[in-house]
Amino acid sequence: MATDASSFTDGPTDPASPASGAGRTALSSRQTTVLVIAVFAAGLCSIVYELLIGTASSYFLGNSIQQFSITIGLFMASMGIGSFMSRLLGERVLGTFVKVELALGLVGGVSIPALYGIYAYTDLYYPAMVLFIAVIGTLTGLEIPMLVLAMRRFFALEVSLSNILSLDYLGALAATLLFPFALLPLLGTFKSSLVTGALNIVIALVVLRAFSAQVSSGQRIGFTLFGLGGLVGLGVLLVFSSALMRPWHHAIYDDQVLLVRQSPYQKIVITRHRSDLRLYLNGNLQFSSLDEYRYHEALIHPAFSLAPSHKNVLVLGGGDGIATREILEYKDVGSVTDVDLDPAMTNLARDNHLLRGINKDSFRSPRVHIENRDAWVFAKKSHRQFNVIVIDLPDPNDTSLARLYSLEFYALLARHLAHDGVLVTQATSPFFAKKAFWCIADTLHAAGLHVAPYHADVPSFGDWGFVLAAGFPIDVSKIHLRVPTRYLDNAMLPRLFEFPRDVRIASQKASTLDDPIVLRRYLEGWKDWQ
Repeated sequence: MATDASSFTDGPTDPASPASGAGRTALSSRQTTVLVIAVFAAGLCSIVYELLIGTASSYFLGNSIQQFSITIGLFMASMGIGSFMSRLLGERVLGTFVKVELALGLVGGVSIPALYGIYAYTDLYYPAMVLFIAVIGTLTGLEIPMLVLAMRRFFALEVSLSNILSLDYLGALAATLLFPFALLPLLGTFKSSLVTGALNIVIALVVLRAFSAQVSSGQRIGFTLFGLGGLVGLGVLLVFSSALMRPWHHAIYDDQVLLVRQSPYQKIVITRHRSDLRLYLNGNLQFSSLDEYRYHEALIHPAFSLAPSHKNVLVLGGGDGIATREILEYKDVGSVTDVDLDPAMTNLARDNHLLRGINKDSFRSPRVHIENRDAWVFAKKSHRQFNVIVIDLPDPNDTSLARLYSLEFYALLARHLAHDGVLVTQATSPFFAKKAFWCIADTLHAAGLHVAPYHADVPSFGDWGFVLAAGFPIDVSKIHLRVPTRYLDNAMLPRLFEFPRDVRIASQKASTLDDPIVLRRYLEGWKDWQ
């Protein structure tokens, strides 16, 4: 069939054509390809913007489930508003679509850089986040009606609608795969936003070129200049992104930023102020080199004092290698299995000279075996027994972490504990998040283990809590240090298990997968202190 591209105009659609097919023309193979790519890319870019804003908000505000829920809800509502508004834009389909894509590319592209700056220098992050979601969602809502109207000139309504939705959904699928496996680990949120915005603008320019005969020369020149200007602007931001991020990092972290690394799982930042080296994961402090020994000695040595054997040791988390450093002080340790989800973190602890100096090359010891797996998956699939299990995971500040403080998870670990074995977990602060702390202890008890909660003073964190657990009654009077320490001594050990009245509370309900109480208790406790 001959192609008559000139029939794809920005004038009114023939109302008879959807039913009869009269006036409907064929697309050239080039134009068909362009429309297919445009629809696919539209779905991809919009979902990427949504994921980027949800991820950035999770980094800055915590509680990833809440942030993604808000982002998705506002985005979908805004799409509905955009779809409703499409009826007000008239029949100039091609021009409107190009405008929408150019606007999406510009707004979406600068959304993350803008939110980074707003978070660092103002208190307006939340309203700015809502505004960006609303604008991007509204523009996305305009895309589909414009494309359906455009394709009605070549296909029946039911065909064009099914084609549009199918390609749009495929684009969304591509986005959900590209984001965690390519964009986030390779580019990070800042650069991913700029690259996605540039893609939106390129698509607009490609569509404009493919159907150039249907746009007036004035519009064509204006759209082209705007698009090229947008690409130049986003390109400049991309080229100078590292320089732009340097003052941002200093505004956020105060200290000199030595390393920034984005993995598929988290953002890793190392800072230094004089002799103080600090590690942050997703903005949360993991240790300060000035006092980390207090935390790690309190985490490791009471449990190792109680355990009669140290032949097989399991560490869940502890990707910085410092807990393993303390474990290797015991010469009778046969093997240490360190299970940490993020290879970027464990590789850094093994290879980075700054971390190696702190963990004393613990991850290079032949006694240490690193498994980069989810702790739950490891506990579910492994059949090994361990004499000591150390849980050095981040606080339960989202649902993915809260499941690792659940009754079900502790029951899994109890199966891996030797009959005379000892388990210890860090358990957040009994002062700042007292209900969460006691919830962790009571959840371990509900899993069938005897527990002994205790705490230590770590200046970087404040009063910090831990819980010992075992299959037998724990007699804390039998805890005696067997290795040299900087912080702990035998005289102070009994006081670790004593709590003042203002942090002692009634028993808490166990946290489960179905009802992650520990997450709610944690967020309730810390919100007044952050």
